[in-house]
Amino acid sequence: MSRAGGLRLAVSWLTVLPITVGGTVDVDAGRRALLWAPAVGLALGGLAAGALALLGLAGAHPVLAGVLVVALLAAVTRGMHLDGLADTADGLGCYGGPQRALEVMRDGSAGPFAVVVLVLTLGAQAGALAGLVIAERWWAVVIAVTAGRVALGWCARRGVPPARPDGLGALVAGTQPLAAPVTGASALAAAGLVAVAGRPWQGVLAVLLAAGAVGWLSGHTARRFGGVTGDVCGAASEVAVTVVLVVCALG
Repeated sequence: MSRAGGLRLAVSWLTVLPITVGGTVDVDAGRRALLWAPAVGLALGGLAAGALALLGLAGAHPVLAGVLVVALLAAVTRGMHLDGLADTADGLGCYGGPQRALEVMRDGSAGPFAVVVLVLTLGAQAGALAGLVIAERWWAVVIAVTAGRVALGWCARRGVPPARPDGLGALVAGTQPLAAPVTGASALAAAGLVAVAGRPWQGVLAVLLAAGAVGWLSGHTARRFGGVTGDVCGAASEVAVTVVLVVCALG
């Protein structure tokens, strides 16, 4: 698959846009698609930041603005990452070995762990966005959403096997050189210097904490499930977005 094909696949995977991919969707295609994921995140972050700014200018209550932008991001991504977060929470919360956990994740129904994690995550994101409306820290939204897509590369880094032989995880596991997510995180940390006006350290800290959280989640799920799955990638994305939003909204 060509570079343009990888971009089309990334847009198809990560957004609701009806993009025709063409070609064979194999491991090489998955590798190329994930390399484009940060660029797709940048576009989604710009959309979210623009919507948040417009709602603020329109006089919407900050909490309402935050909730609406969370809903917008869920809509334009088909809620895929949230679904992954929910399934990963249920898989981590169940008893039994890796196969039992993978069966729970495949089930599709939302258990108590999924519900609690989703409520807390969506509430934290909406609340943080409300704080960013008040502080007019629009760049923080762009960095947060982009960080969520950089996180995908870390979960699919070389050395991490797929937890099952099929699914999205099998297409992307072990395909990303370590330099890809490290470079992405470094660029976001540099951008964080301007994300929080007057407090340049805060944006950098947000990115570093998000990277640490994603690294821990990736390592823990690899041990618990025997590798990476598409659900884990989605969960890592939501974790990164939430951490950056919350930290940038403080103060």
